[in-house]
Amino acid sequence: MPMPMTDPNPDAPPAFWCDAMLGGLARWLRAAGYDAAWVEGIDDTDLVRQALATGRVLLTCDTGLMKHGVIAAGRIRALLLPPGLSKLDQLRFVLRSLGLRRRDPRCMACGGELSEVPKESVRPEAPPRTFAWCERFFRCQRCAKLFWQGTHWQRIEIALGESENPGEIR
Repeated sequence: MPMPMTDPNPDAPPAFWCDAMLGGLARWLRAAGYDAAWVEGIDDTDLVRQALATGRVLLTCDTGLMKHGVIAAGRIRALLLPPGLSKLDQLRFVLRSLGLRRRDPRCMACGGELSEVPKESVRPEAPPRTFAWCERFFRCQRCAKLFWQGTHWQRIEIALGESENPGEIR
C-alpha cells in the first residue's frame, strides 16, 4: 500500500529505489521509462537512508521493512509488492497501484535517459551489420551505453505491451 506523502515535484515522474530482491523489477521499470535505482545486496538501513535522501519511492516485498519508523510515519513513500509475482506482474502492480503509464524507455542498465545520436557518430562502436540496417541509435546520458531498436528492443516492447494489458495480475 503506498504511504501518503506530498511529492516535492508533482509534475515529475516518480523515481524508485528497489530493495535487494527486486533487481529485475528495476530493469523493467527502466524499460517502462522510470528511473529505478537498485544495488545488489543493499541492506535495509542503507536502502531506507537512500530513499529518504533522494525522495524516491521505495519498492519492497519485505513486510518487516514497511514497519521501519520513517516508512510507517509516511516520511518515505513506499509500496509493498505481493510476494510471488513474476517480474512483469510486479511491473504491472507498480504501474497500476501508482496510476502510471509507460513513458519513453530509459537505459535498462542504469536508468539514465536515452538521447538519439547521429548514425554516423556511432560507426566505430556499432556492430557493422547493425550499422548497415539500423537508422536510429540512442545513447544513455548517464552511462553512455549505445542502444538501437533491434530484435531485443522489439521483444521488450512486446513484453511491456503485455504489462499494460488489463488482465489479472498472476
